[in-house]
Amino acid sequence: MFETNNDDDRGQVGIGTLIVFIAMVLVAAIAAGVLINTAGMLQSQAEATGEESTDLVSERIDTTSTVGIVESESEGTLEEIRVGITAAPGADDIALGDTVVQVVGPNGQANLVYDDEATDITDLDDGFVAEDDDGEFVDASSAVLDDNNDFTLVFNPGAEPFGTSTEPFGEGDESALDIVSPSSATTQVTLTAPDLFTEDGEAVRL
Repeated sequence: MFETNNDDDRGQVGIGTLIVFIAMVLVAAIAAGVLINTAGMLQSQAEATGEESTDLVSERIDTTSTVGIVESESEGTLEEIRVGITAAPGADDIALGDTVVQVVGPNGQANLVYDDEATDITDLDDGFVAEDDDGEFVDASSAVLDDNNDFTLVFNPGAEPFGTSTEPFGEGDESALDIVSPSSATTQVTLTAPDLFTEDGEAVRL
């Protein structure tokens, strides 16, 4: 008895194997594409996260001094609260007009923003302003911290949350400030007034 080979059967097996092989190649190609896209997306996210983390460290505002100007020694009140600031080492230009100061004081909590309309300390009801080395208020467009410019932030101790017009921030009072730069880098400052003032117009360390 003789065996016969069926060429049609062998052809069908060969075509089936080829189809399976092509399918495997297509699946592998799709999987590779997905992996490449995922890797690219993860790289972009990592770069963005790295930049944000760098900004949170470098785009920070440093404080150089915290001072209060005594309004009335007999009543124990302050006329001004002054916080000297400078850009942290390596920071790019920091726009104070886009900076927020979060304050927790004796009269509650508030987010203070730059008051570009203020011409006098009494104008600062719910904001702050920057003062240059000449003692002049600076408009928001010019209030930019960089390697050449430092400023003093000025606050009204008679405005909430520091105090009120009848009971300004003064002897023994304390406030906590978070100075938040445009990149969301935060600098924490605690202001503590001395328990006793000795002279009208004197500068006391807070």
